[in-house]
Amino acid sequence: MTDVLIVGSGPTGLTLACGLALNGVDVRVVDQRPGPHRESRGKSLNASSLRVLEQLGVAARMTAIGTADLVFRKYFDGAHISDTPFTDALFLGQWQIEEVLRERLAELGVRVEYGTAITGIHQDPDGVTARPAGGPALRSRYLAGCDGGRSTTRELLDIPFEGSTEERSVMVLGDVSAPGLSREYWHQWFTSDGAAMLLCPIPGTDSFQLQASRELDPDGEPLPPSLESFQRLFDRHARMSGIELADPTWMSTWRVNVRMAARLRQGRVFLAGDAGHVHPIAGGRGMNTGVEDAAALGRALTAALSAPSGTVPEEFLARYEAERLPVAAELLADTTERLERVLAAVREPGRGTEAALR
Repeated sequence: MTDVLIVGSGPTGLTLACGLALNGVDVRVVDQRPGPHRESRGKSLNASSLRVLEQLGVAARMTAIGTADLVFRKYFDGAHISDTPFTDALFLGQWQIEEVLRERLAELGVRVEYGTAITGIHQDPDGVTARPAGGPALRSRYLAGCDGGRSTTRELLDIPFEGSTEERSVMVLGDVSAPGLSREYWHQWFTSDGAAMLLCPIPGTDSFQLQASRELDPDGEPLPPSLESFQRLFDRHARMSGIELADPTWMSTWRVNVRMAARLRQGRVFLAGDAGHVHPIAGGRGMNTGVEDAAALGRALTAALSAPSGTVPEEFLARYEAERLPVAAELLADTTERLERVLAAVREPGRGTEAALR
């Protein structure tokens, strides 16, 4: 029987796995995806996350890849208005963060088992049985659902995901190259009508992460993300001739979700990261909060597994939810307020996403 089965191999699941393995816990990590992704997604680590990663022995590797000196270059109605240096975070793509954590986990003797989708979870007094879509059942003493906002773990446990979701997505995202555009800046174009386009360089690559207001068709309906649409949005906002976006390796949409799980624990099963809470992206707190969740859950499970044989260390297990559920509630309120602050700020020339960080 495995000590802890972790479902999901994003930053939350990998941080938890590395922390447990370092403490001698027998851990297994499964993921329904066929393999690793190369999408920038969450792209910054704050000081708290870096302290957690330093304890895992990977902070220096992250620092070697990322950049801590990024200038926010802001434009308004096409004109360059101001530059704002920012040094309070380490910027790098989420796929790069996951790659370093996977390498560290492999050094600790654990590899992610891809292509393993969990379709059932059953608990008994001695442990948890997880049923994959194919293959034998997976038996563990505890299970951690770190499988994102659409968490299968949360759904199988029938834990309510309370809050609200906007019906229409408001932003398109992607990873593209932009030959000829300076990679020394996070370019942020805003217009007097509140629309925006942002291109943030992903270090060590030729890619920028693109974030932009949705393009609408003649009937006012959002168009799906595409390279052609990205180019039209760029031309409209940047008004720079000779820059052709290319090499799209990721395209997606984003809508405002403000939700949290009614509980982060059900018996021997726990939720962490986006599986337990989703919220506005303003302030870059999502991935970082997941890393902090993983550190707290790792402490609780390590303590529980170190308790005398034959006992149920309830006080250690209860500690995780007691610590992190209030954090999730504060997170939703804080990021909602930050988003409102940014939406107001970007209508003023010279202001940008840094409004969410103050």
